Amino acid sequence: MPPELAAAALTLFGDRLDVAAAYAELLATDGVVRGLIGPREAPRIWDRHLLNCAAVAERIPTDATVLDVGSGAGLPGLALAIARPDLTITLIEPLARRTSFLIEVVQRLGLTRMVRVFRGRADEAASGSSGWEPLRGDVVTARAVAPLDRLAAWSLPLAVRGGRLLALKGSSAAAEIEEHAETVARLGGGKPSIQLCGVDVIDPPTTVVEIVRERMTGPARPAATKRSRAGRPRRR
Repeated sequence: MPPELAAAALTLFGDRLDVAAAYAELLATDGVVRGLIGPREAPRIWDRHLLNCAAVAERIPTDATVLDVGSGAGLPGLALAIARPDLTITLIEPLARRTSFLIEVVQRLGLTRMVRVFRGRADEAASGSSGWEPLRGDVVTARAVAPLDRLAAWSLPLAVRGGRLLALKGSSAAAEIEEHAETVARLGGGKPSIQLCGVDVIDPPTTVVEIVRERMTGPARPAATKRSRAGRPRRR
């Protein structure tokens, strides 16, 4: 860990900092070898990935059930599980090589009592079509998965009424809200808001688009837009 990040890491992970360090090592070694983390990302595991994700914990209520859509290498889901042992987290990921990595990491970090791995798409998790019971959470998280309209269509059905979607976004957050607010409303979501997490702890803070599920709706698809027709998001 870079020395200049030690204070922030201790603030976000507390007495579980050693578990976070073990996860960082797995990401920088097995994660890179198995193609889940790019080689250039290894030196930035702490600031760009672990701390950025763990900061979102401040938006999650105590003892919440969290569903992490498109979990990939476990971000933000595993970072949140380490920072917040009170949470119950399901990592949702359709690709076998990624779910294999996630299962191994959960076991090696001793997180089996609070984290489970679901192999499948978000719509399969919501419907129960995969053989699991339909999944619902107090909070649904996602990071770099898709534009907001598609992300809301996949993620809001996983939230209980009054639950929320926390989408980690970058500089595009405000533009995405403006472009896709109508679709979000049609899907039962409230007005999206931008939240900055980790202010005075990490620089820059994490930008999160937060959407509360206000209404239960049936299956829906995002409106056709140029971005929606552009194809599937890049696989992480």
